[in-house]
Amino acid sequence: MSVPTIDDVRAAAARIQGRVRRTPMLAAAPLHAPLPSEMTLRLKLECLQVSGSFKARGAMSTLTALDEDALGRGLITASGGNHGLGVAYAGHAAGVPTTIYLPGNTPGAKADSLRRWGAEVRFHGEVWDDANEAAVAVAARDGLTYVHPFADARVIAGQGTVALEILEQAPKTEVLLVAIGGGGLISGTALAAKALHPEITVIGVEPVGAPTLFESLKAGRLVELPTIETRANTLAPRRSEAINLELIQQNVDEIVLVTDEQMLAAAQWLWRECGLAVELSAAAAVAALLSEAYVPAAGAEVTALVCGAGTDGLG
Repeated sequence: MSVPTIDDVRAAAARIQGRVRRTPMLAAAPLHAPLPSEMTLRLKLECLQVSGSFKARGAMSTLTALDEDALGRGLITASGGNHGLGVAYAGHAAGVPTTIYLPGNTPGAKADSLRRWGAEVRFHGEVWDDANEAAVAVAARDGLTYVHPFADARVIAGQGTVALEILEQAPKTEVLLVAIGGGGLISGTALAAKALHPEITVIGVEPVGAPTLFESLKAGRLVELPTIETRANTLAPRRSEAINLELIQQNVDEIVLVTDEQMLAAAQWLWRECGLAVELSAAAAVAALLSEAYVPAAGAEVTALVCGAGTDGLG
C-alpha cells in the first residue's frame, strides 16, 4: 500500500465529515500549574471524539473507502481498545458485523464498551502483537476484512484529519505534541501538519516501557521490543511497521519518553486543572511538558493532543 499524501488526508476529511465529531480546542490557561507562564498551551480534545478517541477517524476513513464486497464480509481487527472501539463504531453505523481481538492487558471496561457497540470480542495473548496475529489468521481463514490499527494508508489519512482541524482552530501552532502507540496517529498528523506548515515542530511521545519508534528511529530500521513494561496499553505494541516509520522519519522532529508515573501525574493534572477524565495514554503529550522531557522555546504556541477518554489516569 502506498504512503498517503496530504491529498489523501483531505479526501478522508471529506468522506468522514458528519460521521465523526469536530472536537474542540481548549486553551489551558489560566492555570495553577508548573508550566512556564510565557508558553501558550492548547489542548486538542480527541477524548471527546465519538467512541472516546481519535481512532474513530481512521476507522471511518477506512470503512467509507471499502467496496460493498469488503463490507459484506464483515470487519475484524486487533486493538488495545481504542482502535477496536473506532472500528466497532464504524461497523455499527454501517450495519456491518465486527470482530475485535484484544490482548489480555486491555481494561475490562473497554471490552464492555465494544460489546455495547455490537462487536464480538475475543481475547488472545498478553500484548497487542499477540492479538493481532490471531486476528490476521482468522481474517485469512474466514474471509473477513482486516483493518490494521496503524499501518494502513486509509487509517493514517483519517488520523491526519486531526491536524487539519488543529491548524484551522489554532493556526499559529508552532509545536505539536502527539502520543505514539503503533504510529498511525503521529504518521497522519505529522504528514498533514508538515504539508500545511513546514516550519511546525512535531514531537512524538512514547512510554519509557514501550519505546518502539524511539528505538526504531535510533537504529534507522524497525525494531521489535523484546518486552513491554507500561500500563499505557494503547501505546504498547512491540513493533511498528515500515509505512509508519517512513512517515515518522520524514515528518517528526523528535521522540521523547515519559514514565507511567509522569503520565499518571499529567492525567491527574488534566482532571484537576481542566476537568478532563483521560486514560494514561491520552496524558502522554502533556506529561512530556510537565516532566520537561520536552521543553519548548520561550513564548512558543504549543498544542498537545489529548487522544483518549478514560478513568485509569485518575489514580
